[in-house]
Parts: sequence; structure tokens; C-alpha cells
Amino acid sequence: MASSSAPSQLICASFNQDNSLFSVGTKDGFKIFDARNGRLCYEKSLGGFNIVEMLFGRSLLAIVGTGEQPAMSPRRLCLFNTITGVSKKDLNFRTSILAVRLSMTRLVVVLHDRTFVYDLNRTTILEEIETVPNTKGLCAFAPNSEECYLALPASTSKGSALVYKASKPELICQIDAHQAPLAAMVFSSNGLYLATASEKGTMVRVHLITQATKSHSFRRGTYPSTIYSLAFSPSLDLPDVLVATSSSGSLHMFFLDAARNGRRQGNTLLSSVIPGSVTDALDPANHHVIHNVVPANIKSCLAVRGVENSQNSSKLPALKTVIYIITHDGYFREYVIGTTKSNESSWSLEREFNLLGAGLSNLNQNEQHID
Repeated sequence: MASSSAPSQLICASFNQDNSLFSVGTKDGFKIFDARNGRLCYEKSLGGFNIVEMLFGRSLLAIVGTGEQPAMSPRRLCLFNTITGVSKKDLNFRTSILAVRLSMTRLVVVLHDRTFVYDLNRTTILEEIETVPNTKGLCAFAPNSEECYLALPASTSKGSALVYKASKPELICQIDAHQAPLAAMVFSSNGLYLATASEKGTMVRVHLITQATKSHSFRRGTYPSTIYSLAFSPSLDLPDVLVATSSSGSLHMFFLDAARNGRRQGNTLLSSVIPGSVTDALDPANHHVIHNVVPANIKSCLAVRGVENSQNSSKLPALKTVIYIITHDGYFREYVIGTTKSNESSWSLEREFNLLGAGLSNLNQNEQHID
């Protein structure tokens, strides 16, 4: 694995809604890559970018500049068309834009103390939500769900989140997840589950939105660590896997349904006394760690390409999880993690390339591609 002690060279990085593409922004412009083969799909040199958000595989982008160019103010959101190369619509705000999320029908713009929900097609405001100070622009959005669930911090002193239906829009519940303020949160692809981590970073919790209750609780580690990114595996129901990267440089993989995957050994007495969510936190079979996956203290963004059944070398049934990671020192990595019912695990780095070069020319010629 390539490593770097240099400061972050990417300003922003994000995957599109189905994880087939990803974008990166630098001080010089932005690039869009095909996550499946590393192909550079689009590149634009317009100056620095804080935000580059895609709409699936369409030509529409939501971009926000760093302010180094007069036309690219951090208070201006540009809906940019990659085919014409010009802006379709500009939206200006009183303060800097901290986050943007897109679905086929909604545009969400997060500012320091308020969040706007737009009808994307007409670019009209549907709701202006006043929020607690949200200096990190923290939010979670479920663009593939019918209700377009949106979660925003509810407190600056503890880890609570307010969950809205951006389709209406309307507030549906408050989730009290942690004692410390939130540091990361993400929805499952269907929007039914919300994963959260606090600034302490020792616990990762999963909540069932329809009941505003905790369904799983996992211990990431004993010592505090900053959670940089959380991602569920794609699923129409309860996802198989939740993954996390942190400032420690490790990748953590949690199994959400150990019984279905055949991993729980079933301590009947323990299960009868301790609720299932707490049992999950105590069961090491539900947690796998890969150390030194990324350089420590380098921000990262990850996505789960998929989880599938496979056979390992010993012919034992196993799950194969494919994970994409973008690190802010300018690298893309694809890992494949195999886990068996006997709680054995193995992993391999399948692809790695430099995002700051010329794209395809930086691909490792000896890399092994996943079919």
C-alpha cells in the first residue's frame, strides 16, 4: 500500500448514489472516475472545489468552489452540466455551503445553522430547517428510498439526530444515539437503518428508523478514534455488513445479522439476559479489523460495492465483501475481504491507483480485477 506523510491533497471525495462512480476535488479542479475499472470519465480545471456531488450516472453535478476564483464562492451552489460544460442553475446563500446531497427529486443544501430542501427539477425551496450549529456539515441522506430520509444533528452536546422525510418534508423522529456529539452517520440504501458514531468513536450503533430504536451496537475499540466514514452494504432489507474507517488507519467490518450469516455461536444464557444489541457488541464474531488499511490520520471515504456468497480455498462457505476506499492523500483502493462461518477472515488489496495523476496511466499494470 502506498503511504504518505504529506498533508491531504484532496479537498473532497464522494461516491455517487449507487457507488458506480466517484468524484474528487482538488485545488485545481475536479475529476470523476468509474469505480469499477478506474477509468477517468470527466475532468474540469476551474480552480479549487469543496464539494462535488453526482446524480447517479447523469450529467448533472452539484459543485461548490473554495472561493479562490471569483465565480466559485463557497456560498454559491452551481448545478453543472458535464455535457455542455456550463452551469444550469446557480443558487446563492448567505453563509458557506458545508454539504450537498442529491436524489432524483430532491436537493439538500446544508449550512452552518440551517438546511434547505429543494425540489430538484424546479429548484424551488420546499423546506428551510433551522438546526443546531453544524460546523462539520454533518448529515445523512437516503436518495434511493421513496421517502428520501434525511438525518441532521439535534444537539451540540450529545449524539442525537433528527430524522426527516425529505419527500414531504416532515420530521418523523429523534434518535438519541450517543453521549458524545455525532461525528459520522449514514443511512442504509433503503433508508430503514441509520448508523451513527460519536466524536469518541469507540461505539458504532445502528437504529431502525421506523421505530426510532437501536437494533445493533458494536464496539469499534477501547481507545477514542475519529470515525471518518461509515458505509452499509447495498441491500433491499437489513444490510449484511457495515464498515468504518477511522484516524487509526484501520478498517472495521461489522456483521448486522450474524444469525442469518451463520456466525453466531449462540450463547443461549447470555442472550436471554442481555438484549440482542448489547450481545452484538460483546460478540467478536460480528467484528473484523484490518489494520493499516490507510495511512493514519488521513481522511477517507468508503463504499461497499457488494457482498456475495463464495467458496474459499478450503471449500468452506464464505462471504466476499468488496470495499472501495478513497483517501485524501490521493489514492483509490479496492479491498476484498473473505469471512467464513468459523469466523476466519482473509483480505487482499485488489486495486490501487493515484487519483492525482493522469488517471488510467497510473493504474498498476499487475493489478487483479474483480469480475
